[in-house]
Amino acid sequence: MEGRQFSSSRGVVIYVNDVLERYQVDALRYFLSAAAPESADSDFSWPEFVKRTNNELVAGWGNLVNRTASMIAKNFGEIPAAADLEQVDRDLLDQITAGFDVVGKAIGEHRQKAGLAEAMRLVGEANAYVSMTEPFRLKGEDQRERLGTVLHVLAQAVLDLNTLLSPYLPHSSTAVFAALGGDGEFMPMPHVEEVSDLDEAERATYPIITGDYSAMPAWASCPVTVGAPVAKPTPIFTKLDPETADIERQRLGLDAS
Repeated sequence: MEGRQFSSSRGVVIYVNDVLERYQVDALRYFLSAAAPESADSDFSWPEFVKRTNNELVAGWGNLVNRTASMIAKNFGEIPAAADLEQVDRDLLDQITAGFDVVGKAIGEHRQKAGLAEAMRLVGEANAYVSMTEPFRLKGEDQRERLGTVLHVLAQAVLDLNTLLSPYLPHSSTAVFAALGGDGEFMPMPHVEEVSDLDEAERATYPIITGDYSAMPAWASCPVTVGAPVAKPTPIFTKLDPETADIERQRLGLDAS
């Protein structure tokens, strides 16, 4: 951590409950999934945590969700129906559909970083689709059908990407689901239970994280519900102040970077 070996006795440590008082749980989950070691040691860096949270989670995924929901709310108030799809529409949807096999295979092989990287690559493709189709310029009445189609495709893309990202970002997945007209819990949440040690003579208990995941969403593209109400959204993820890294480094007794 910050170039030093983790050691609770020397204060080079991250206490989960402590850090979650200051940061969103999925921001920590995202960074650990994207940057943590799988086959070799790596360095936990607070500047890198801030950078990846702001540039990838907030500006990449969070921005896609927010502007998709905002454009739908402003122009239709509900998920619109799609007219005939153009090639650019089909290309995006086909890529994301194929992502279920790619990301699923990576997770199944315990290559968590590779799975998350592919899901975020597809987030980039969806953001590029917005730049190519420019739905914010489709303002004429004669362009309304095309606008509805583009926003329908974006809603489909976001909801499918939410499924792909839900193993990594389960806490925010329900908020993303709700932003696009979904109702109820999207991803079952883990919880903490106190359990007894295997050695009953010790009568010791300790907390474990567990959950009932039998109601998880299907690992596949699920058609959006045309007509589902969409209101003006609030940001899903919180952008971190650039000084955050310096503050955390000072907590470790390090100089600001």
